[in-house]
Amino acid sequence: MRWNELSTPALTVDADVLDRNLRRMADYCRTHGLGLRPHTKTHKIPEVARMQVRHGAVGLTVAKVGEAEVMCGAGLDNILVAYPVLGREKLQRLAALALDRSMLISLDSEIVAEAVAAAMRERGATVGVLVEFDAGLGRCGLEPGPALVELARTVMRLPSLRFRGLMCYPGQIGGDAEARRRELARVAERVERALEGFRRERIPVEIVSAGSTPSAFQSHEIPGLTEIRPGTYVYNDMNTFYQGACAMEDCAARVVATVVSTAVAGGAIVDAGSKTLSSDPLRFGPASGYGFIVEAPDAPIVKLNEEHGYVDTRRASRALKVGDVVRIIPNHVCTCVNMHDEIFVVRQGEVEGTWRVAARGKIR
Repeated sequence: MRWNELSTPALTVDADVLDRNLRRMADYCRTHGLGLRPHTKTHKIPEVARMQVRHGAVGLTVAKVGEAEVMCGAGLDNILVAYPVLGREKLQRLAALALDRSMLISLDSEIVAEAVAAAMRERGATVGVLVEFDAGLGRCGLEPGPALVELARTVMRLPSLRFRGLMCYPGQIGGDAEARRRELARVAERVERALEGFRRERIPVEIVSAGSTPSAFQSHEIPGLTEIRPGTYVYNDMNTFYQGACAMEDCAARVVATVVSTAVAGGAIVDAGSKTLSSDPLRFGPASGYGFIVEAPDAPIVKLNEEHGYVDTRRASRALKVGDVVRIIPNHVCTCVNMHDEIFVVRQGEVEGTWRVAARGKIR
């Protein structure tokens, strides 16, 4: 079956592009002596995670315990839950995983540290801890300095916890190459401040984990990092493209959609709305648009309802007709993938098979 014979809307991934993306990131990390612990939030698929491990990933990153359960259930190991997990039910599940898997968790407060320790102690498990500091995004993480060191000392004192190192998320690194360079320098300064406090107190720091897709290939410019956690790089999307972090041909994921109406002059409707593409806007590049139509690049998707994508065809060089099948590169592939039960694997235009999006909806 060809990609344009799929029942639409359907999410596809080009297997050759995916493999090239995985190989390029793995080669970069090997060249610069960085561990690769990719974030599975983008693909949510054990088969893709196994591919990342085969390419040399030292472990995996997830955001929620439910995602960790999916990956562990598929036989994967050495998993970082890069989120301050709190709540007895979730912590009991995390402790169950830690009984026979190598697990890490990030946190930035004594309250979470004590709750994690209590849950681990109750199950007789041990979990590694990365203490999070703020690299400038202003989301989670302590300010580099004494409070960061003190929280690490608290972790070291608590039974069932093992202090492994530090984590940050430089998610503010974005924009064009010059903007990324400026922000990269600020992040490097905050990483150095964080590490200096531990050197002064003679506390060993085994892991310094950071990274994102937009900043991934500049990570070697931040002294002290031991590993990076990019996620979007596996598929890429329009936000990644407009930041200059990938080329259009590096966008492996495409939503296949059908033109279902051209009744309104100057427009067309495709059967991919917010429940298919997600309603996330572009953060970079054009001020509007909800995906890039490969077959009609000058026909922007200007509005979404739940099941309808509104395409502006007034300036399009190609006339879209009812029944036309097109491919759409989403703005934000992570939220797009989370809308789908399955993804169709395509190679050279032929559909080879499907992968279940096994961690879809695992928000707890």
